[in-house]
Amino acid sequence: MCDRGASALSVPDDWPAHPDPFLALNRMGTFDWDLDTGLYHMDAQAHEVYDLLPDEFDGRLESLGVRVPQPEASRIDAVISRAIKDGSENYGAYFRIRRRDGGYRWAHTQGYIRRDETGRPRRVIGIVRDATQELADSEGRSLRAAQDAAFRRQSNVVQVITAALSHARSVQDVIDVLKDTDGVRHLGAASLVMGLVEAGRIRLVAEGPEGSFVPGTRVTGIDEPYPMSEVVRILSPRFIESPEEFAEGYPILWPHITDLDITSAAYLPLIAQARPIGAMGLLYNDRRGFSAEERAVLVALGSSIAQSLQRAMLYEQERDLAQGLQQAMLPRTIPSVRGADVAVRYRAGSAAGSLSRDIGGDWYDLIPLPGGRVGAVIGDVQGHDTHAAAVMGQLRIVLRAYAAEGHTPATVMARASVFLHELDTARFATCLYAEADLVTGVVQVVRAGHIDPLIRHTDGSCRRVPVEGGLPLGLSAEFGRLEYPVTTLELDPGQTLLLCTDGLVEQPGTDLDDGVRTLTELIGAGPEDVRDLADRLIDVAEERGGDDDVALLLLRRRGADTAQGGRLQQQVAPGDPEALALARHMIRAAVRAWGAGDRADEIELAADELITNALLHTEGSAIVTLRVLGGSARTLRVEVEDSSSALPRRRDAGESGVSGRGLLLVDRLADVWGVEARGGGKCVWCEFGTAERG
Repeated sequence: MCDRGASALSVPDDWPAHPDPFLALNRMGTFDWDLDTGLYHMDAQAHEVYDLLPDEFDGRLESLGVRVPQPEASRIDAVISRAIKDGSENYGAYFRIRRRDGGYRWAHTQGYIRRDETGRPRRVIGIVRDATQELADSEGRSLRAAQDAAFRRQSNVVQVITAALSHARSVQDVIDVLKDTDGVRHLGAASLVMGLVEAGRIRLVAEGPEGSFVPGTRVTGIDEPYPMSEVVRILSPRFIESPEEFAEGYPILWPHITDLDITSAAYLPLIAQARPIGAMGLLYNDRRGFSAEERAVLVALGSSIAQSLQRAMLYEQERDLAQGLQQAMLPRTIPSVRGADVAVRYRAGSAAGSLSRDIGGDWYDLIPLPGGRVGAVIGDVQGHDTHAAAVMGQLRIVLRAYAAEGHTPATVMARASVFLHELDTARFATCLYAEADLVTGVVQVVRAGHIDPLIRHTDGSCRRVPVEGGLPLGLSAEFGRLEYPVTTLELDPGQTLLLCTDGLVEQPGTDLDDGVRTLTELIGAGPEDVRDLADRLIDVAEERGGDDDVALLLLRRRGADTAQGGRLQQQVAPGDPEALALARHMIRAAVRAWGAGDRADEIELAADELITNALLHTEGSAIVTLRVLGGSARTLRVEVEDSSSALPRRRDAGESGVSGRGLLLVDRLADVWGVEARGGGKCVWCEFGTAERG
């Protein structure tokens, strides 16, 4: 090794006859090399450096070969030759000396080249000294500097890994962080294994690289002779510093990993809250042993990984519980509906942050109703937590119960609002309830603070349907505003009604109207089949992400089936003009749908008279039923039931009377009519032939 920068020696011509006392005090030997004769003179201190006795050296440079190995001598000769050729005044070099006992020491030589008037080199004078301790100190400093740099680098890696692990929300997230390019490979590890403690066993959850899996170790017992099992048992890390130590300590495992060229390994127990939750192993193929600093770094890394794993496992448990609760609150199955194709979808929010962000209060429901009708519900309870899901489940049940009892859509919504208010929860809910008559296509819609429905037409175009609405459920009862206006729509055969929560429409930084326009364009360009369309919409929501849940319900009315008979039913309560108007609307739409439009006015007028008679002359509600009787000559039958057993009487009303004309009118309009006893009440009916009359 060349000197780091020797300076020229200022010596007299007769040196070393009068050596500098400073050299002797510092145990530096001197030499004088006559280049013309080749004689090499050394003082006593130089003899000690070379470990030679005075009578063992004859003054010839070649004789130093017994102490200077040939490769070292050749290297020094090259240094001197280059200095002479370059015209340098001095040179310096480190070299090894073989001691008398066979060991080696490092020496350093520094020479000054004396030249004559022509520049020809004539003499080299200089010093030689023992440099073993100097180099040991230098190498120690370099080693310590390298270790400090490695420690800082490893500490930085631990900080990077810890920062990345703070975002891990699942066990797989933790594994992905560790396998990432910024992960443990920056610590120099060639391979990684990780296992989790489950029911007294260790289940392997990660191993790498590919092809390094050891058969039979996917699940191992804690008491088995494997390193991960051992660190879990003793709750302390295990540092394996050589292949021999690995083979001796784990003879069952070692033969299976010899192809990985493992030279050392570090196995760390993953401990959280004073109990082992798993173990991790880092295997190396380019090192032996671990310094105290490296062991401390790895132990700190294991602690950080254990904490992240515990958070991830708790989150997964919370998420599974929340998703289970969510699924339990949503309908298990959607009933098949005659006359319609239905598709429902749900997507949980996926934003990072709170552990409860994967569950919310969005829901859908489909409620079969008497008379060929169906109720479609979409709603969203405020909040994203298990409480929101619990409130949602209760609200869904009461809505279904109120609808099944036969209440009008407005009453269903009002009662649900009162229920939510009396539930003594701080939550409110938005909701949209649509009651559809699939035979006539009449849809009655009520809205409680929810977004409007959309209708897709048979030509693929889509539009938003404005629906007059009321306050969200819970708030309407609190402020004493329980009015929910009913909007009546007509859904033609082939048209699709879409109900959704705002998670499908709203996007951060965009206006709600813009979101609705984007949705209508997406629906218009989507597939015709409702199930495929629902999949497409939920896929778009998944791609877009977001922290809000998405629930949607699609209901497509099929074409009218004229070969089959139909049946509709509507309850009309006393003093409820809205129910009477809805019954008339139902009859009118049904008559058109069943191909009896030429007698629509007659049928509607006769039915109106029967309903009015029941409400005026009896107590309680009237139940109106409209049905088609089969046969080649199709007949439409109107039935009005009430709770009175008193039979109606047909009588003349007189010139100035206004009562008594109803049955006379029915008798004139209908082909046939009659009265039937029905338990505690009666049914007045009339029939109309729908075939063309000659």
